[in-house]
Amino acid sequence: MATTRLIPLRVNKGKTIAQTIFDRTDYAKNPDKTEQGALITGFQCAPRTVDEEFVLAKKDYEHFTGRSQGDRDVLAYQIRQSFKPGEITPQEALEVGYELASRFTKNKHAFIVAVHTDRNHIHSHIIFNSTTLDCQRKFKNFWNSSFAVRRLSDLICAEHGLSVIENPKPSKGSYADWLGSKPPSWSEQIKRKVDEILPACATFEDFIAALKSAGWTVRDNRKHISVKLPGQGRAIRLNTLGGDYSEAAIRERIAQYAADIKRGVRSTGTGGASSDSGVHTHQPASGSVSLLIDIQAKIREGRGAGYEQWAKVFNLKQAAKTLLFLQENGIDSYDDLKKKASSASGGFSALNKKIRDVEMRMNEITELQKYIGQYGKTREVYAAYKKSGWSQKFYDEHTTEIILHRAAKNYFDKLGMKKLPSINQLKQEWAALNVEKKKLYAGYRELKETSKSLTVALGNANHILGIAPDGQTRETLHGKNRHDAPEI
Repeated sequence: MATTRLIPLRVNKGKTIAQTIFDRTDYAKNPDKTEQGALITGFQCAPRTVDEEFVLAKKDYEHFTGRSQGDRDVLAYQIRQSFKPGEITPQEALEVGYELASRFTKNKHAFIVAVHTDRNHIHSHIIFNSTTLDCQRKFKNFWNSSFAVRRLSDLICAEHGLSVIENPKPSKGSYADWLGSKPPSWSEQIKRKVDEILPACATFEDFIAALKSAGWTVRDNRKHISVKLPGQGRAIRLNTLGGDYSEAAIRERIAQYAADIKRGVRSTGTGGASSDSGVHTHQPASGSVSLLIDIQAKIREGRGAGYEQWAKVFNLKQAAKTLLFLQENGIDSYDDLKKKASSASGGFSALNKKIRDVEMRMNEITELQKYIGQYGKTREVYAAYKKSGWSQKFYDEHTTEIILHRAAKNYFDKLGMKKLPSINQLKQEWAALNVEKKKLYAGYRELKETSKSLTVALGNANHILGIAPDGQTRETLHGKNRHDAPEI
């Protein structure tokens, strides 16, 4: 799964605020891309009238605060989220996109989510209003906000059992670069290769030697080092890559790797975690169990002797921790471990779904309360507008009330509601759901950790016993049948 950077949407040249918002949201809601609108949802706004509601919120913001930035104003923000082909259904993508928008904005901004299915990969367009729901504040595009969006998106996807990008470091370009529909730039390829080679290097000289052995052209003119991949045209200076890829930063990262290996901890040097062939590269919590490393696979990838020695020590310690974990939990057979891991994983997934369902209903109630109140406050004005024979003059004098009334009516029609529930009924239901949510969350963290520990222990047991993902052992793979479940 991939996300692009957070994209600020400003006023288009030669257009009004209303026209700009309409253009951006209209593209997202394209019926030919969203299965005739079936893959569109919204929070605190009706997708049909989202542009009008965004504009009204901005007028209220100016009224309440007296502040206006004119053409420099950021009207809304867009997040694009894309998934690997065949990995997710459109409806699931809609749920994941809604959860990302809800958690990133903390439900303080109205937003719409539209899933597009016109490409070979399903992707979502999330557009949220820069103005808060109370029209008192605006979203502040903080430093590294794109990184925060990606990390949150990866977390949500992991919770839903979806894949995430390994070692993502996008700076520019579209999300299609990460899905293979468009080749990444030379700079991006260099960054990825550096991340791959660096952990096995004890010194900067080892790093240069590894680049050359991989077929790179390396030039050192004392002032700077430039590199060129096989097939690349002009060489690129490391210092122009910036961030973690300048010469000074690479030297720092190598020094950090060396220090981490001495402490028995391997770090990525960038604060992130990698999904590198079963290796957890973040520092494990004290006493926790991490997945074992396939040392032979790493050697084939060109890892150095220093890495091999560290990996053997790491595996020995983690094998001991795994054994202790199994003893403490009374697990004495592979079948027992497999059953408990499966049961814990299933239980956690079921609990996670219950929490999502409760939160979704609570959001629905909050939205419904808003529209019921909006409908009641504007009903008389709309009735007078109708009685006036849809007078243009009346419309101009009561534009806000009429638009709000129509938005509420559209929302009720979409839900197929013939009779509106009372606000008191909705408040009671919301309070009951909130109590249920707190009870569910009470066991959430513990069950999550238990599921994770059992899954890691099962992975380590498979590694130690030579059991493939399909349940076969090494003996079976070599033509020898083995029927007994191994003890551990």
